[in-house]
Amino acid sequence: MRLWYQTFSRFAAFGQYGEALVRMIKSAADSGTQIDTHDLSKGGIADQYRYIEYLDTAEVINNGLRAQSEGYDAFLIGNIIDPGIRELRELLTIPVLGLCETTLNVSTMMGTSFTLVSVNNKFASRVIENVRRYGHEPRMISVEPMRVDHLPKLASGFSGARQDAQAREAIFDAFREAARAGIAKGAEVIIPAGGVVMTMLANAGVYEVDGVPVLDGTTALTKMGETAVKLHRLTGTFTSKRLAYAPPGGNVLREVRAAYGPDIYPGAS
Repeated sequence: MRLWYQTFSRFAAFGQYGEALVRMIKSAADSGTQIDTHDLSKGGIADQYRYIEYLDTAEVINNGLRAQSEGYDAFLIGNIIDPGIRELRELLTIPVLGLCETTLNVSTMMGTSFTLVSVNNKFASRVIENVRRYGHEPRMISVEPMRVDHLPKLASGFSGARQDAQAREAIFDAFREAARAGIAKGAEVIIPAGGVVMTMLANAGVYEVDGVPVLDGTTALTKMGETAVKLHRLTGTFTSKRLAYAPPGGNVLREVRAAYGPDIYPGAS
């Protein structure tokens, strides 16, 4: 089994994040799973802004097409906004899973309510849109921001250097403070609303706050990716192509390929 794990970050902008992510994903995968982690070639530092997301999503979609053409069994989008997930499910015939959708779905099996801990208020609004789209808003107790204004500041959370100790502890303290605010309101599960934060916490072994589980979405996405591939192999189907993710067909597909090239929508007819 081969999985393509696509981050929406650029490793060079986040210190030791890339190393930690690769290590966490590989430790989560089954022994027979090859999982390759890819970052963005540029950008990946301000995806809370819609235009930046738009620019970076194009690279994610192209990588999804590349993954399928190179024989990968599933494409995993490791970003809490799930950039390109609908487009890729329409384009590809292999399973496509997103970090946000997967994490929210797994949280429903862990507790009846959750709090999102976001990095800042701007980012929070983007995640809330996904919560509503996926139908999980009734379970959401609150959204508590950590107030990290510039995402690369999270890089200190991966550093073991003495000079970064104060900044590192400040980030963990900000997370715990936000988590406790949600717990006080009744949250049964804490969801770090960002792939970098998820990896940072898992790398430090932070899986609970005051007895309330902190959901490691990176691990959940890895395991659900493996499960999706197994289901695909067992049943021959996974993503419905009936309506929402249906590609063009017939005369429309011929016109689309005449306009955009013969390789668009591989596998469609």
